[in-house]
Amino acid sequence: MARILTGIQSTGTPHLGNILGAIQPGIELSEKPENEAFLFIANLHALTSIKDAEIIRENTRSVAAAWLAFGLDTSKNTFYRQSDVPEVCELMWYLSCFSPFPMLANAHSFKDKSENLSVVNTGLFTYPVLMAADILLYDAEFVPVGKDQKQHLEMTRDIAGKVNQLHEDLLVVPDSLISEKVMVVPGTDGRKMSKSYDNTLNVFLPEKKLKKQVMSILTDSTPLEEPKDPDTCNVFNLFRLVADDNSVAEMRKNYLAGGYGYGHAKKELLGVLVDKYEEQRNRYQELMEDPQTLEDALKTGADKAREVASGVLTRLRDALGY
Repeated sequence: MARILTGIQSTGTPHLGNILGAIQPGIELSEKPENEAFLFIANLHALTSIKDAEIIRENTRSVAAAWLAFGLDTSKNTFYRQSDVPEVCELMWYLSCFSPFPMLANAHSFKDKSENLSVVNTGLFTYPVLMAADILLYDAEFVPVGKDQKQHLEMTRDIAGKVNQLHEDLLVVPDSLISEKVMVVPGTDGRKMSKSYDNTLNVFLPEKKLKKQVMSILTDSTPLEEPKDPDTCNVFNLFRLVADDNSVAEMRKNYLAGGYGYGHAKKELLGVLVDKYEEQRNRYQELMEDPQTLEDALKTGADKAREVASGVLTRLRDALGY
């Protein structure tokens, strides 16, 4: 049986990019009988940017509700809150002592903000080490990642390799599972969909609020009557990720024929998002109004996770002389 691990930061309500890029692929992997899935909410990572306790709690509940709304089977899989497994912080320290400074300085998460070091906290700099601890603490064999996230997994492999040079086969060196179906989900401005860019689509919103987000998608100024290139259009590139093949082919035909405006395309995209995720949206709202159900699921998952974590950490302590 292969052990799969993936997580999502608790920096807000999961958006369409999180759903297509992590939640749905993670659940699909967890449903395969040959897989054992560890799925977690990375609420410790969130502290690098969010310092408000209630916001962190609310965001954590929101991420948990999203996973459950999309049908994650918590009885078969291990679903937990990162901070409920404090062993990860101890492992992070051990791994930090095997992590070269230049490697961390080359991490995208640090380099993107390194021009203004006054806003870079140590947590952001050592972010890849905590991510490595998240993975190595559970002997994870495979980690689903997009191509843009591959660097952090390579760092995890490098750190594990350095530990194993001194203590052979002490840590499992994970491999990546790169999804060919969805690499990067475009945001409303064409960049990667991200809360930090404020360019997300939140399918859990009521229709009127979701409509406002959809209508904000940037397009060019091609007149309605003229043909348009679907492949360079943000609206079309989002539509083809969520619509069925026939609908995508029909919209492509409309773009190329002319007489079809971006407003028409946005209306169709909104309709698909509202209809496609209606059941999940309703379930999400139910769960957000029932925090005890979320808490019970996370506590149960944390107990299972700690059983595995304690074994790995004991193995490492012994090898390092503790």
